[in-house]
Amino acid sequence: MTGSKPHANATFTHRVDHERKRHHEQRSQPEPAVCEVCNAYYPHRRWQFAKPANEPDKPHFWKEVHRTVCPACRQEAHGEARGFLYASGNFVATHHGDIARLLFNVADRASEDDPLARILSFESLDRDTITVTTTTEHLAQRLGHALDNSYQGEVHFRFAHEDKLARVTWHRD
Repeated sequence: MTGSKPHANATFTHRVDHERKRHHEQRSQPEPAVCEVCNAYYPHRRWQFAKPANEPDKPHFWKEVHRTVCPACRQEAHGEARGFLYASGNFVATHHGDIARLLFNVADRASEDDPLARILSFESLDRDTITVTTTTEHLAQRLGHALDNSYQGEVHFRFAHEDKLARVTWHRD
């Protein structure tokens, strides 16, 4: 039987998590918590780098601060990247320093909003190629958009939604 809707339920599929929620924690962290590696602070179920100014040192109902390792530091220790940026071309060779500064500045601004978004590695084996690995797929997208907005060129975004992975390629001759 056909309905009046332009789509059928068969077009919507259930997303299968093949990694068994490996990128999710089983339970939320106890609050408040501090990362032992990067000193990120975890109040109110959100990681941030600085303790909020409006949060008193000892609240009315004081809780002990738990020492833990944040998800980004855990990813860095295990070498698990969620985003890749590949930049190539003659333009990269002639403007290598400017591109590197732009990418690190964008990553610094992104970490102000989300301290879990970090650059894991920055490699340039050849003068005309740069490979950047990131802790989040959103940071890789943000870096690709920044290169495209600043220097134009040709940018392509590829996503593996089941694996929480983004590959961004940018090229300009």
